[in-house]
Amino acid sequence: MDGVSPIPPPGRLRTLALATLANTVGSGLWLAGAALYLTRDVGLSPASVGAGLTVAGLVGLTASVPLGGLADRRDPRTLRALLQVGQAAVAAAYLLVDSFPVFLAVAVLDALFTSGNLAVRAALVAVVAGPQGRVPAFATLRAVANLGIAVGTALAGFALAADTHLAYQVLVVGNAATYLLSAALLLRLPAYPPAAGGGRAAGRRLGGAFRRGGALRDGRFLAVSGASAVLALHLTTLTLVVPLWTVTRAGAPPPVVSAVLLTNTVLTVLLAVRLSRGADRAAPAARMLRRAGLVLAAATPLYAATAGLPTVAAVALLLVATAVWTIGDLWHGSAGAGLAYDLAPPEALGVYQGADGLLAGLARAVGPALLTLLVLHGGAAGWLALGALFAGVGLAAPALTRWALANRGADRRTEAEDRPAATV
Repeated sequence: MDGVSPIPPPGRLRTLALATLANTVGSGLWLAGAALYLTRDVGLSPASVGAGLTVAGLVGLTASVPLGGLADRRDPRTLRALLQVGQAAVAAAYLLVDSFPVFLAVAVLDALFTSGNLAVRAALVAVVAGPQGRVPAFATLRAVANLGIAVGTALAGFALAADTHLAYQVLVVGNAATYLLSAALLLRLPAYPPAAGGGRAAGRRLGGAFRRGGALRDGRFLAVSGASAVLALHLTTLTLVVPLWTVTRAGAPPPVVSAVLLTNTVLTVLLAVRLSRGADRAAPAARMLRRAGLVLAAATPLYAATAGLPTVAAVALLLVATAVWTIGDLWHGSAGAGLAYDLAPPEALGVYQGADGLLAGLARAVGPALLTLLVLHGGAAGWLALGALFAGVGLAAPALTRWALANRGADRRTEAEDRPAATV
């Protein structure tokens, strides 16, 4: 990166970054305005919106593995562009929502596209950046995504301030338009079809992998991915639990929540790429995942200690805790990506990224109920229990990864033994 800008130098990664920036500006618009649009403008109850999004999120997870597998057998650039066009249509369909059944149908389609799109994006990043550059590229795109969401959230403030039917419609149309812009930018990348004569062979190998077990039956890969998914609860903690804790237990005024989240955003933009170094192979990525778990665990008593402090001291400690939390967050993101890439068979990157995304999605689904019960009802003891969970999972990561690597080596030996001998 040049200076503090997360946008990479000219090249294919920059094109991918600009497509991500366009996409996530729309995400910021929608994340900031969706709840108010659906309740204040459409007229749905908050409970029905929450229930609908939960159902949609769980259904949406079913698209992750199939679309990831499709990216292994087709050009992931074209597939992702098509998915972005589809998401544009679904995003615009929110203008048609006038009842809960219509909302649920649109939300389910949205979740299916979103879940599949993430798996295809992971496959596209891998082919654009190559084995040595995919984890830094992933970190770059994460920094760009944070910037885009921040810009989109700020722009949504105008619609929320107006609080009119027209303003909310503009917000919905703006979100849809960013998907189309993202698709157009993606098509500036070269196509990445399977190598000539190799696409059919890759499909056969992938089909054989499914018959022998596949990504969803690769227990050692799922164990490592599951550990990463548990640590991914840090995102729900930061965006849901910390804001509620800040206001109800730390006694800070509501604007402090924005300062806390802004601290995370700024540090992510500045440090994501720098902290991703060394996670391109599974063994060092596992050690980074261990560090992530320990750092996240170290932040939990800091958050717990804000309860009962004077307001100024509580705010200062909240910001310090969030800075520490963000370091663990960034190490986890890069380590999780490195493990998911390096432990996957080269011909099945997409389907394995889909399986990894499925587990992370399940963690996101159970996270809100679990974490609010544990921390907001458990208080300081709940924070310490969460810290113990993060530390334990982090400490287990290197051993789980060694187990998975041993299995991968055995699979490669079996494949070599099964390969027909060359004829002279």
